[in-house]
Amino acid sequence: MALGKIGPHRYRAGEGEPCRSRIGGCRTGLGRAAIEIPNVFSQAAGYRLWANTSRKHGKDPPMVRARKSSVVVVALAALVCTVVRPQIHTAAADVVRFQHPGVLVGDKQLTFVQDRLAAGAEPWKSAFADLQASRYAALDWQAKPRATVECGSSSKPNNGCSDERDDSMAAYTDALAWALTKDQRYADKAIQIMDAWSATIREHTNTNAPLQTGWSGNNWSRAAELIRYTGAGWAAASIDRFATMLRDVYAPLLTPGSPRKNGNWELIQADALLGIAVFLDDNDLFGQAITLWRNRLPAYIYLTTDGPRPVPPPNAGITDPDALIKYWQGQSTFVDGLAQETCRDFGHTGWGFEAAAQAAETARLQGVDLWSEGRDRLVKALEFHTAYDNGADVPDWLCDGSVKTGLGPAVQLAFNEYHSREGMPMPQTERYVAAHSPFEVNYFIGWETLTDTGAP
Repeated sequence: MALGKIGPHRYRAGEGEPCRSRIGGCRTGLGRAAIEIPNVFSQAAGYRLWANTSRKHGKDPPMVRARKSSVVVVALAALVCTVVRPQIHTAAADVVRFQHPGVLVGDKQLTFVQDRLAAGAEPWKSAFADLQASRYAALDWQAKPRATVECGSSSKPNNGCSDERDDSMAAYTDALAWALTKDQRYADKAIQIMDAWSATIREHTNTNAPLQTGWSGNNWSRAAELIRYTGAGWAAASIDRFATMLRDVYAPLLTPGSPRKNGNWELIQADALLGIAVFLDDNDLFGQAITLWRNRLPAYIYLTTDGPRPVPPPNAGITDPDALIKYWQGQSTFVDGLAQETCRDFGHTGWGFEAAAQAAETARLQGVDLWSEGRDRLVKALEFHTAYDNGADVPDWLCDGSVKTGLGPAVQLAFNEYHSREGMPMPQTERYVAAHSPFEVNYFIGWETLTDTGAP
């Protein structure tokens, strides 16, 4: 249930929202969330809260409204209890015994896909044919490492940015091809690419460095995990050097997050850090990545249970209602599944969804259930956005009546988890997958029709 205006008190990163309601009651812990009783009465007059109210002549969804009333209804105490602000996580208690291979793709998935390919089944057959025909799988691929990768905004300047992204995706493509076929040529090429970079790179610089590190770090950790733990013949000294590269060059730019950037940044960073932590068998980095994910996802995808406005991004100082609306690209009407970047474009929004899903899948392989924690947000977000990608009319309250559609390949992983594994109905997402698969690659997203269609 949505709530109306709750007064001037601001939510602060790291603490509960102040509670000064005349109704009584304050903040109480509830698992990983907290119930907050907001200040629902102003000094001058009360507010009666109206939920799930829409315009008579238009396409407004259930939204937040408030009307002044001289009547104080005691039952409001029950209504305000429906606001659940996610708790700010400061540490993760998850300690795991790492399973390998366990970054995005595990043994059961590999065996499942091998069986599907052996049977000539679709869509795996076509998806694997696409992989083999792609430039990333070319056995004459030549890596282009450099000591300093400099990436400005929108990769301008682009001093090694696209080279690093392409090389890391090629390494993952080759590693996956090796794991599925046991063709040693693919393993040798992946090793060649990874060895070239680990012997060369020393730093990432300029404004896009954290995001660039996230994009490439995701691909590197997946490639390295598959090659290391599937008997590819990667030399121990090379593995150690690659691990040092991930620890010294990549992890330091991922752990701080990017609290004031658009939310896809921090989710991509969390995703990459999680994969690196698994490869390094590092519980401390693993915990930091889980914490980063748990704090950012509620600030990226809105649910009406969050209250009348979105959860502020932790540690960003963006708490004022007007500042939050600006941060949400000027969107002032909030509905289930809306994302912080929806009114920017669906491409960047899809990156955020996909990074959250990838991290949840890696965590699942390590025995940590992030999928259930993100279920409501991710399912509602995918259904909301794929509806417009499928051709639904855009209402005037959403992004001034115009959205830039195009989620790309950012749906398969979550669709497999929630629809295929859990049996949840996702009709809009299902229609989108049917229309657009097999999905190929996009920065840090690769070959998920192959690895995550019906995967156990």
